[in-house]
Parts: sequence; C-alpha cells; structure tokens
Amino acid sequence: MRNAGLSSARRFRALGALAGAALLVALWLLWPLGSALRGAPAPQPTITILVWHWPFGTQPPELSGNTCSRYGVAHCHLTTNRSLLASANAVVFHHRELQSRRAHLPLAQRPRGQPWVWASMESPSHTRGLGRLRGIFNWVLSYRRDSDIFVPYGLLEPREGPAPPLPAKSGVAVWVVSNFQKRQRRAQLYRQLAPHLPVDVFGRASRQPLCADCLLPTVARYLFYLSFENSQHRDYITEKFWQNALAAGTLPVVLGPPRATYEAFAPPDAFVHVDDFSSARELAAFLASMNQSHYQRYFAWRDRLRVRLIGDWRERFCAICARYPHLPRGQVYEDLEGWFQA
Repeated sequence: MRNAGLSSARRFRALGALAGAALLVALWLLWPLGSALRGAPAPQPTITILVWHWPFGTQPPELSGNTCSRYGVAHCHLTTNRSLLASANAVVFHHRELQSRRAHLPLAQRPRGQPWVWASMESPSHTRGLGRLRGIFNWVLSYRRDSDIFVPYGLLEPREGPAPPLPAKSGVAVWVVSNFQKRQRRAQLYRQLAPHLPVDVFGRASRQPLCADCLLPTVARYLFYLSFENSQHRDYITEKFWQNALAAGTLPVVLGPPRATYEAFAPPDAFVHVDDFSSARELAAFLASMNQSHYQRYFAWRDRLRVRLIGDWRERFCAICARYPHLPRGQVYEDLEGWFQA
C-alpha cells in the first residue's frame, strides 16, 4: 500500500508539472496578442528619400538598403530612382545643378503635398539663381544652424580612450588654397600677414597641389593652419577648420563668422580668431611669440573630444530621415533667397 501511495504521489506531481508547463506555454503564445490589444507600437515604416540628382554631377554611390543604418539612422531608404517620384516621402535637390541648369525641377509631376528639400553646403557668395525658386521648397538642408535639416561640416564628440600625440612640427604656418581671388578678404589678410610670418602656401593657386592623401600629413607638420573661409557668412565654417586644422593636429587661425559662432561648435581655446587682433602684424606677433606650453593649451580639448567629419553626401541625406518626424508640415519658403542671404 505504501508503494502504491508513493506511485500516486509521483503521478500527481508529474501531472502538476505538466499542467504548469502547459500554462506557461499558453501564456507565452498569448503574449503577442495581449501586447497588440494593449496597443504595442507598430513597426516603424520606412521613409523613402529620393535624391533627384547626385551633387556635383557625380555618379551616385551604391545605395544599399542599409545605407543610412551605417550612420545610425534606421528605417530610411535613399534612392536615385526617379520612377519613385510619386511615392517618395520627400525629394531632395542639390542647388549647384539647379544653378547651372544641368538639372530641372519636375514641377508638373510633383505629387500634391510632397515635401521638397533644398540642399546646399555653399556660402551665399557662391550661390546664384535662388530668385527662381520662390514658393517651391518646404525644407532646407545646409550648414546653417537654423536650417530644417542642420548638417555641419564637422563636429566634436566625446573621445573614447587616450588622444594620439600631436604630430611633430617643423614649419610655422601653412595655407592650402585653390581659388585665390584678390578681392577676397582672405587674400587681403594673407598679403598683410606674410611679411611678418613665414607662411607656406600649397594648392592649385600656388601651383603646388596636394593629393588627397598628402593633405593632412603635409599640414600636420606646421604649428598653425590658416583656416580662412572664402567668404564670411552666418555659420559658414567648412572643412578648412574641421579637417585641414583640427583633424590634422594643427592650430587653426580662423577667418570666417564671429568668434561666438566658432564657440558654438568648439571650445574657445581650440583656435585663434583673427578678429581678436587689431592688425595682421599684431596677429603675427602673437603667433610668433607663442611658447610650447602656451601652444599645448590650445589642444587640451583633445583629451576628451575628437573630430568627426561630415563630408559624405549619403550621411547628409540620411539626416533628412532622422529629422523627418519633427519637420514642419505645410511650410513653404516663399523667399528662399532672402532667407539664405540674411
């Protein structure tokens, strides 16, 4: 009788275990249904951005389905397939091709209510033809901080790990310039600075062009880089600051927007601003008198920050998707020229 009682107890425990397991399986199977009934978030739809023409008339790069995920943007599809005009969530147009009339706007085929994006990384001094674009574009992609899609040429982000040492220096100042025009302020400032400071000049303007892989190693050998913008406009800070100087490991001497604008992007002791001096001669004297410890203080930011360059148009266009849920619907730039020239 005792054995029979033990056998019954074991069977009872086994049946209980099976019942418990069955209940767990049932709950697991019903969980998705319960989540749906509770209003679980639906899968995020993919946003399609049609690039009507690739910038500067170049052959578009391969745009795979996961192009934007490489830049931390999910559910974004970049395409140059114009047959998708009717279904694209937004269409982006680069201004240089519109300016030269190598590309035209498909106004007659534009779907009603489709947002169009005007894109340009050039300064107003080198932008023409905006008067023809009144009342067409809904959003702007540019380096301007007040753009709908703000894309700077570079930025500083937190550094992981120790900073590499500064490159060894063998020269004083260097400038790389291809488009040298006497009327530009940077050309005038260079002529005023050169008698008081040794400046080596590279680029097409000096008939000493540098290959793409030669630029940074060449610049890195100098103490100072003349980060002179070709024109002075709001927020216009280009690769001359981010790549040619900061990324190269040399101290930028900047000519561009006011100091306050640079300080919105970088620490105030990461650059020398020409506006802080009453003359080019005073600037040259300041640079020439800088000792090693003073010079090193301009690079203290490198212990905690690193430069990230944003020069790939794929990354710039993917930023449209990142901003898409927050962009104003129904907005139209009735006077794009007036806005950009301000």
